[in-house]
Amino acid sequence: MTGARGARFPYPLVGAWGLTRLMLLLFVFKVWIFPGPDVTSDVSVIYQGWYEVLRTGTFPLDDVTWQYPPAAALAILSPGLLPFLEYTSAFFVMAFLADLVAFGLLLYAGRRPGKSLRGAWVWVVGVPLLGPTVYSRYDVMVTAVVVAAILAGARHPRVMGVLAAFGAMLKVWPALLLVGSAKRRAWGAAAATAAGLALLFAVSMPGAFAFMTFQRDRGTEVESLGSLVFHIARHHGWEGQVLLNYGSVEFLGPYVDLVSTAALLLTALAFGWLLMWRLLATRFLAHTVADAAFVAVLLFTTTSRVISPQYMVWLVGLAAVCLVFRGSRMGLPAGMVLTACFFTVLEFPVYFANVVGSDGLGITLLVIRNGLLVAASVTAAALLWRDTVSYAPQAELPAQTARAQEPLSS
Repeated sequence: MTGARGARFPYPLVGAWGLTRLMLLLFVFKVWIFPGPDVTSDVSVIYQGWYEVLRTGTFPLDDVTWQYPPAAALAILSPGLLPFLEYTSAFFVMAFLADLVAFGLLLYAGRRPGKSLRGAWVWVVGVPLLGPTVYSRYDVMVTAVVVAAILAGARHPRVMGVLAAFGAMLKVWPALLLVGSAKRRAWGAAAATAAGLALLFAVSMPGAFAFMTFQRDRGTEVESLGSLVFHIARHHGWEGQVLLNYGSVEFLGPYVDLVSTAALLLTALAFGWLLMWRLLATRFLAHTVADAAFVAVLLFTTTSRVISPQYMVWLVGLAAVCLVFRGSRMGLPAGMVLTACFFTVLEFPVYFANVVGSDGLGITLLVIRNGLLVAASVTAAALLWRDTVSYAPQAELPAQTARAQEPLSS
């Protein structure tokens, strides 16, 4: 069967999405039991607790695990749109629908002239590689907004700005979408939307920005790049602890502040590199917004004090959007991200006890996963630089050169 443009409908792609998502639903609804700790407990315990508070018209001011911008309340409240289901089941359905929206957008964009279905394949493969965690966190909802924003950006920069700002009010990182945008309309729309939403939440719900004070005393999360220092140090007499702190399992003890500060410095260096790139870039192509966003989020994720498994869905979504554009050169780092997703599901939840225990298997999984993220970050940054800063200008045709050398008068 062919579509209006004569292209065959991608039945294998759609079928693969359907089968893999059925598998994820069977896992989160516990028809099948996924190995490792129950990753759905955050929904039934933490998210549902926040839901009950948010329904009263205020944010969970006394809960230090609430560390999200105010529009995150909309994601937590979204299961209320399905009142015929209990909260946990409704949340899984909403996550599934967000996944479907992202896939539909990638599929539609990939079938347009000059585009590719590679991006949709990245999404189809990458999401299930992360296991049931994807449907047990609201990050897939944020990623769907980001996919829509970037795909809209080429023709509708104001729409991209609005969606980027809305995404940033959901979970901050979508603000990085604007790094590669050369259109003032996108920046203006983003600023106006962010200001409007901030004012709306500040006036209507007490404690909208209390989350900003809950990040200062965090340690180094056990899956982060910096955590490898303490995983190894535990075998050489380091006297710290591994504790549940601010909603994640972190190292606490001697020198943790030093490593956390080093992570912040790396993040600052990443920001400095992005700023330098933005000032020096002279060529902005159709795929530059997507490529730059992918690089920016890679850099900030890799250098963060916390690399939670659900962060990987951000990278999968951005890699997918990059590869929708035929001109994007992010195929290699996208492949590294997909491989890192496989090792992510192994370190959490399958072998998370080994990670927390800092044994040989746990350390090996983290070294591979985090090493892949570092390699992807460096490779993607180099490709972006080469594509926009140090690219070789197209050589002039011989006839053009000859005409340019002719004297103005004979």
